[in-house]
Amino acid sequence: MSKVLVVDDEPALARALAINLRAHGWEVVTAADGRSALDAAATEHPDVVLLDLGLPDIDGTEVLAGLRGWTSVPIVVLSARQHGEDKVEALDLGADDYVTKPFAMNELLARLRAAVRRGQDTTPETTEVVVGDLVIDLARKRVARAGTDVRLTPTEWSFLELLARNVGRLVTREQVLREVWGPAYEHETHYLRVYAAQLRRKLEADPAHPVHLVTSAGLGYTLER
Repeated sequence: MSKVLVVDDEPALARALAINLRAHGWEVVTAADGRSALDAAATEHPDVVLLDLGLPDIDGTEVLAGLRGWTSVPIVVLSARQHGEDKVEALDLGADDYVTKPFAMNELLARLRAAVRRGQDTTPETTEVVVGDLVIDLARKRVARAGTDVRLTPTEWSFLELLARNVGRLVTREQVLREVWGPAYEHETHYLRVYAAQLRRKLEADPAHPVHLVTSAGLGYTLER
């Protein structure tokens, strides 16, 4: 039995989808807003996500981008937006398919089955990276040290997340600057020294002698286990 996460803020539609999907042998989890969807994706580990773009708290494209930050689960976008640029944006952000409302249930079922088949060829990705006494939760964008949550600024988190997604591998200074600050900042290396020091103060037992966030002089940074 495949599990689908249905993300839609219209109660009647979500209920109808759940009834139809269960009748066709699917296990169904529902979420009515973007934040609930991100939590459910991390805890329920669905085989496919059916994502409406028109959500009440955050735009569905942000949910899509958030999911793609840590998982390769197939995502089928369900939307009333029929403009070509909306479809292109969703696909560029990592959606596997795009279905416009109104839709035929048999077509939607076929699209979901196809997405699951494609997803079965991929290796499941972990949502947590454990480094010493640090637990980095990529899905919820949280980090804990020895069981205590550590508060990071958005920029600190982006820096740490990039290293965590490449744990054990050197990430060059240019890559960090490009992915965290943007292409225009590729030569602003002083940013790296400042933020690396801030992260070490928050995450290392002895910031002056780091064992996890390691600098390779003139090259870049590695997050070591």
